[in-house]
Amino acid sequence: MRLRSGVFAAGCLLVQALGVGLFLRGFFPVPVRSLPWREARGVPPAEPPQPGAGTPPIPGVTSNWTKIPSPLFKKVVIVLIDALRDDFVFGSKGKQFMPYTTELVEKGTCHSFIAEAKPPTVTMPRIKALMTGSIPGFIDVIMNLNSPALLEDNLIWQAKTAGKRIVFYGDDTWVKLFPKHFVEYDGTTSFFVSDYTEVDENVTRHLDGVLKREDWDILILHYLGLDHIGHLTGPNSPLVGPKLYEMDNILKKIHTSLLSKLQERESSLPNLLIVCGDHGMSETGSHGGSSEEEVHTPLLFISSAFEKRNDPGFEHFKIAEKSHGNWIKLYLEGNNSEVLLNLGKKVLKQYLEALKILSSSLSKQVAQYDMYSMTVGTVIVLEVLLLLLLSMSKALSSRAEFEVPLSPPLFSLLFYLMCLMLCAVHVIVCTSAESLCYFCSISWLTAVGVMMLISALMCVILSAFGKMIENPKLPAKNPAVSSSSWSELDVLILAGTVGYAVSLGASSFIEEEHQTWYFLINTLCLALCQEICRHYFLVKECDLQLSTAVKQNFEDIEETTQCRKVDIPSCDSKLGKVTSSSEFLKGSEKWMGLASPLIILICCRLLRSLNQTGVQWAHRPDFGHWLTSSEHKAVLSLLAAVSLVMLFILVQRRCSLVSKIAMALGLLGVYSYRVAIGNVVFPWQQDSKDISKGIIEARFVYVFVLGIIFTGTKDLLKSQVISADCKTKSIGLWEVYSGLVLLAALLFRPHNLPVLVFCLLIQMIMTRCIWKPLKFDAAQITIMHYWFGQAFFYFQGNSNSIATVDISAGFVGLDNYVEIPAIFLTGFATYAGPLLWAIHLLCYLSSEVSRNSAAMGHGCFCYALICSVPVTVYIILVTGLRYHLFIWSVFSPKLLYEGMRVFITAAVCMFFTAMDQNRSQKIHD
Repeated sequence: MRLRSGVFAAGCLLVQALGVGLFLRGFFPVPVRSLPWREARGVPPAEPPQPGAGTPPIPGVTSNWTKIPSPLFKKVVIVLIDALRDDFVFGSKGKQFMPYTTELVEKGTCHSFIAEAKPPTVTMPRIKALMTGSIPGFIDVIMNLNSPALLEDNLIWQAKTAGKRIVFYGDDTWVKLFPKHFVEYDGTTSFFVSDYTEVDENVTRHLDGVLKREDWDILILHYLGLDHIGHLTGPNSPLVGPKLYEMDNILKKIHTSLLSKLQERESSLPNLLIVCGDHGMSETGSHGGSSEEEVHTPLLFISSAFEKRNDPGFEHFKIAEKSHGNWIKLYLEGNNSEVLLNLGKKVLKQYLEALKILSSSLSKQVAQYDMYSMTVGTVIVLEVLLLLLLSMSKALSSRAEFEVPLSPPLFSLLFYLMCLMLCAVHVIVCTSAESLCYFCSISWLTAVGVMMLISALMCVILSAFGKMIENPKLPAKNPAVSSSSWSELDVLILAGTVGYAVSLGASSFIEEEHQTWYFLINTLCLALCQEICRHYFLVKECDLQLSTAVKQNFEDIEETTQCRKVDIPSCDSKLGKVTSSSEFLKGSEKWMGLASPLIILICCRLLRSLNQTGVQWAHRPDFGHWLTSSEHKAVLSLLAAVSLVMLFILVQRRCSLVSKIAMALGLLGVYSYRVAIGNVVFPWQQDSKDISKGIIEARFVYVFVLGIIFTGTKDLLKSQVISADCKTKSIGLWEVYSGLVLLAALLFRPHNLPVLVFCLLIQMIMTRCIWKPLKFDAAQITIMHYWFGQAFFYFQGNSNSIATVDISAGFVGLDNYVEIPAIFLTGFATYAGPLLWAIHLLCYLSSEVSRNSAAMGHGCFCYALICSVPVTVYIILVTGLRYHLFIWSVFSPKLLYEGMRVFITAAVCMFFTAMDQNRSQKIHD
């Protein structure tokens, strides 16, 4: 079967995406279920009885208690303040903005702790952890957007079963987790992060009424405003203080009401107020990672009962502390007897044994890997990579197409034997495995299809390898894209790719991966500088011989003209003018080419100062923090305005007139949107009040984004279907690219707009001064685009921590939470850098078709290969490191990023293939 390189690469990446999906489903553990087998298998637990009804025994559920203990509190109020960091209560902000809460802590009427949340520090997994007492699975970070009903044994279910009446107001995630457990509830959408006032007022408006009533036992309040402020403007925003003061007044109202009810009934049990946060807030205002700011939250137990007696847990700690003190006292007294030694060994043994049991218990709950699904996914990913590597020489040939040996392997005896063997393994594993397995839970028809796919890939690999051994001679390459020997640039590209893949085995390199890409692109600029010097300033021997021959010819002509006595002063002047003009242009081209790597290095250095990322230095202030502070809003406004003007200048040069007008109006709408939400100001704006919520302004920009993309798509369809015009295709691709730039400008925060400007500027410099003059081949240019795309991913402020994902971008222009647009906008804003460089690669290679007809096929294949290498290596590494100390805080988030990158790369390669359709038409003609 004859396939083009692009089609083959896109198909390989789709298969690899399947393998990565299987591996992810097997790697991220399924949480341990405390319910019976039927309920753990997906049957929902029985609906808890209504208040006042009896509590008949549920079949299959046994209780550890022979007698229900007497209650310690009459009413319990749980106030969960989303993204409440520990320093917001115990630090300087707490003393300034939460005086009542601080006074309770200092007076001793409450027990206060610093709770440590385990990653992923996002809302839904943390609610599950608070209510079940177990550590949730890491896969819950994806399910956070659509929470299913909680099937594990939990406090809410137990309280409802015991006849307690539970009232809830706040984040509707609770309603999704506990759909039939509240006698009264009012849920608010948690994902519309642009709102930080109404989302809390909707909770507080119920407070006066419910505190006066006696028809409830447990009241749960989940406030979201602080978390939304963090996503919008960060923890140092001037909005944080008023919000903390608002929360302090609410706690004061609740505590006062509980105390007054206790005084009305002196003999009644005391009430309990619990104040906590589900997770913290990073220095950028997000969460999801494992930094101290994200995992440390306050936990307060406030009750009048604590004024009378100490908590039993605290007393046990005091006893243990006293015993430890006796050992220290004996040691300080110089007691060297065998009693002291034995006592120390005993204490050490008890500590180590306790830690071992706790660690083992937690590991069993968290690390329930589905090894069978992981193995199947790894095999598919490895086979795809091997197939790409074996096909590289043919895929990069001058025709960019080759014969894929499908028919002989698929009708061979080996294929059927492998299918039978894999199906037998599948039956054995699925019938003997004690734990749940995702691959065993799918239908048999689907499982057999996957086994046939694995067998077919293996047979094709063996067939390709056999042909390579039989005919080791490589196919002839296009002279325009091949060289006789490896250059320094080729060595750098190979060493950088291999070195990056190997570095993924170290947690520190993953945490600081941006340093790897910054180093690689800086080194690449130096290598390009060497190539430019060699191209322009090193004269080869053949060039000297050519210049000597040309000089001799001119001398012969001159002698001939003298013999014939021909007067040619006018010819000499014209020739001199043309020669001087060409020499001037060539000289300016030389110096512009030589200066271009230096300019790119300066741009990259400025971008590094804009956003601190990674883990080690993320807490240090950067230029972005300085710009986003309230006192520098005028500077930020000027920078945003200048950046938008520069974007228009850089983008409009290849757009049609209609697209230029749409781009100008769209960029004006971007600035108006940022003014509306209070990020920047108009020069004539008199006060700092927000004009609107920005809904209308953002939708105004969306209209022009869709218009520009529609115009480009129309040109692309015209070039592909009607006229096969390369110029029309080039214009269409650039207009699609311009529409994406406008969308990125809308979703990026104002201080990140220079990232877009420098992205376009570097692309223009490299196109005009490096790639075209030096005539690099498509493979080299593709890898350069990939490297710069990865670097710009980190220039945006991203990292391998989930906390740096700017989820507020998913709600630009939305007045409610709509799942699909929110996911798309968040994903595009996160991967805008790699996507824009990938689309620019497509634009560039489409313009190179006249010089190299196989450029787009080569680019698509190299793009697929350069993405497949690190993800395959990382899957193997993370399998071996699955019990590493940093598996959930470092390696698992990176695995999610790599998986998402595979899916995005597959989509990009499919777009490459669609744009290369005229190549197939030319071949058939």
